[in-house]
Amino acid sequence: MEQSNQFLGTERIEKLMRQYAIPCIISLLVGALYNIVDQIFIANATYLGSYGNAANTVVFPLTVVALAIAVMIGDGCCAFVSISLGRQETHTAKQSVGNSVVMTVASGLILAAVYLIFPEQIIAMFGGTVNAETFRHSKEYFFYISLGIPFYMFGQAMNPIIRADGNPKFAMISTLAGAVANIILDPIFIFVFRWGMMGAAVATVIGQVITALLAIWYLLNMKIIKPQKGDYRLCGSICGKTLALGITSFLSQISLVAAMAAINNMLRKYGALDAVFGQEQYAQIPMAVVGIVMKFFQIVISIVVGMAAGCIPVVGFNMGAGKYPRVKELFTRLLICEAAVGAVALILVEFFPRQLINIFGAANESIYYTEFAIKAFRTYLCMMIFACVNKACFIFLQAMGKAVASTALSMIREVVFGVGFALLLPIFFGLDGVLYSMPVSDILTFIVAVILIIGTYKELNKKGADA
Repeated sequence: MEQSNQFLGTERIEKLMRQYAIPCIISLLVGALYNIVDQIFIANATYLGSYGNAANTVVFPLTVVALAIAVMIGDGCCAFVSISLGRQETHTAKQSVGNSVVMTVASGLILAAVYLIFPEQIIAMFGGTVNAETFRHSKEYFFYISLGIPFYMFGQAMNPIIRADGNPKFAMISTLAGAVANIILDPIFIFVFRWGMMGAAVATVIGQVITALLAIWYLLNMKIIKPQKGDYRLCGSICGKTLALGITSFLSQISLVAAMAAINNMLRKYGALDAVFGQEQYAQIPMAVVGIVMKFFQIVISIVVGMAAGCIPVVGFNMGAGKYPRVKELFTRLLICEAAVGAVALILVEFFPRQLINIFGAANESIYYTEFAIKAFRTYLCMMIFACVNKACFIFLQAMGKAVASTALSMIREVVFGVGFALLLPIFFGLDGVLYSMPVSDILTFIVAVILIIGTYKELNKKGADA
C-alpha cells in the first residue's frame, strides 16, 4: 500500500520546517563542499597554490551550469509533485517523476559531450587565459570533472524528488556519502599521490558516482510516488509544467554562471591595468580571491536555499489543499530565519576575514593576496542579509506555483543587476567596481522583493478569508 503525506497539512509548521529544512540544508551544504573541499586542499598544496585556486574558480561556474539544469528538473518536479499530491492527483505526480528522470539522464550526457568536445574555448570564456599556468591547470581539472557530469546531475536532480517522496533524510544521506568519499580521497590523491588537479577532480567524480548510485536505488524503492514503466514516456504537458516550476531554480544558478563569467573577465581585464596585479606572477590573485569569497557565499546560500527549498513540499501541499493560513505562517517564519542567517554571515565576513582566507592557504601567498582578500570579503558580501531574504523570496514564490513572479525577480537580480553591474561598475571604479557589483545588486533587488512579499501576504490573507 502506498504511504500518505497528509500530515503536511496538519502537523505543526515549526516541526515540519525542522523535519524538511534541516536535511535539505545539510544536503546542499554537503553538495557545496565538493568544490570547496577541492579548493581548500588545492590551495594548501604548495605545488598548486593560487594557480590551482584560480583554475578551480574558472571551472566552478561550469559545474554550476550542470547544477542549474539538474535543479530546474529536480526542484520543478518536487514542486509539481507536492502540489499534485495536495490535490490528490497521484498519477500526474508519478508521471512528473518518470519524465524528470529521462530529462536528467539525457541532458547530463549532452552537456558532458559539449564539455569534452570544446574544453579550451569554454575555459577561455570564463577567464582561464589569465596566464599559461592557470590555463594548464584549468584544462586538466575540467577534463575529469566533465566525465562526472552525468552522475553529478542525476544525484542533484533526484535529491529534491526524494524529499518530495517524503524522505528528506535519505536525500541527505546520499549526498553526504559522496561528499565524505571526496573529503577522504582529496588529500590522498593531492598530497600522497601528488596527482594535482587531476587528483582533486577524480576524488570529486568518485563521490558523485556514489551519490548517483544511491539515488538510483531509491528510485527503484520509492515510498509514496512509485512510477510505472509508462510514466517514463515523455509527455509534453508534464515536462512543460515541471520545467516551468523549476525555471526559477535554473535561472538563479545559470545567472550565477553569467555573473561569474562577467566577473572573471572583468577581473582579468582590470587586474591587468593594476600596478600589482598587472604583473605576470600576481595576475591570477584577483580571480583566485574572488573565487574563495564566492565559495563562502555558496556556503551561506546553501543554508538559505536549503531552508527555503526544504519547505517546498510543505508549501506546495498546503497551497494545493487550500490551507492558506499555514502557508502564510511558514512564509513569516522562513523570512525571519533567513535574515538571521544573513546577520551571522555578515558578522563573520566583516570581523573575521583574515581567519576565513587562512583556511584557503593564504599563509603560502604574498601580502598582496591577503590584502585584496580582506577587502573582497568585507566589500563583496556587505549586504548578506538582503541577499538571504531575496533568495528566500525567489524560492517561496516558486513553491506557491508562482513561476512568473519568481522567475521575474530572479532574472532582475541575477541577470539585469548581477551581470549588468559587474560589467558597468568596473568602468568607473576599476578592480574595486567588481567588488561593488554584489552589494548594489542586492540592495536594489531587496526593494523589489519587499513589494512582492507585501503582495504575497495580501493574497494569502484574501484567499484565507474566502476559503
